[in-house]
Amino acid sequence: MGHLDGRVALVTGAGRGIGRGEALALAGQGARVVVNDLGGAWDGKGADQGPAAEVVDEIKSRGGQAIANADDVTDPDGAARMVAAAVDAFGRLDILVNNAGILRDGMVFSIDPQDWSKVINMHLMGHFLPTRAAAQYWRAESKQGNTSHRAIINTTSESGLFGNAGQSNYDAAKMGIVSFTVAVARETAKYGVTVNAIAPRARTRLTTTTFENSGRAGEFATEERPFDAMDPENIAPFVAFLATDMAADITAQTFIVCGGAVAHVKLPQVSDIAFKQGRWTVDELGERREELFKNLGPDVYEGPRGYARLPKQ
Repeated sequence: MGHLDGRVALVTGAGRGIGRGEALALAGQGARVVVNDLGGAWDGKGADQGPAAEVVDEIKSRGGQAIANADDVTDPDGAARMVAAAVDAFGRLDILVNNAGILRDGMVFSIDPQDWSKVINMHLMGHFLPTRAAAQYWRAESKQGNTSHRAIINTTSESGLFGNAGQSNYDAAKMGIVSFTVAVARETAKYGVTVNAIAPRARTRLTTTTFENSGRAGEFATEERPFDAMDPENIAPFVAFLATDMAADITAQTFIVCGGAVAHVKLPQVSDIAFKQGRWTVDELGERREELFKNLGPDVYEGPRGYARLPKQ
């Protein structure tokens, strides 16, 4: 018996990497899975139905049930079709994992506006449109008295949470997904929907491309033994957990997931406050500026200018 027996999941970008691991894990817990993947390159160019079909074959070889879908998550009709595919094939939809994404990096002073816009559209519209289609279905089901725990798991990034040079488009989109997660959680709670976001750290086409010429390339280059913390399949168990009834009261939250670590990100929250009676002057603010940073220290992932790193064990 699996924790997701009888349920149906749709995973976008599930042909490779993290999405593939998520689809396999959900199927391993008993879910029937729609494996969506347009099959493009890491920068969104091209299309190939092969990767999604291969994941479907792998699920079936393990005794599970799955179908492939090659619709574009940024197309409203495509998003509607992938939800309809789940209902037509398996009679329902219970879980949506928004994972599909691309990169087109560049510094803010030199990036092509089309590359900036393409990444924003891919991540934000690519989350919004499948979520919209799934929420419409669940709202209609709830009005007919069909209620149960439904789960949406979105994909943000540590780059989005903490900022990374050369990725202003990706970072803006990924931080937007955090806010989107909170808003949709509030809008759909009455329909039994939980909405959470994960920031995964793993070896994928996107991460190896991002850091291949940097000082951090070694973090992604080779598999570690005996435990490979960067294996993309490490992300999947927590995603499956969020889809189960064990997490039916967890919503509007963001988590960093890496190797054997899961970190709850309390974001946004007020940290330090400087206060006075009446209006500030510029000089007063200059004199008391350090009051706004009292809680920054070694227990913080990093200061405002750094890239996030989980605490070492």
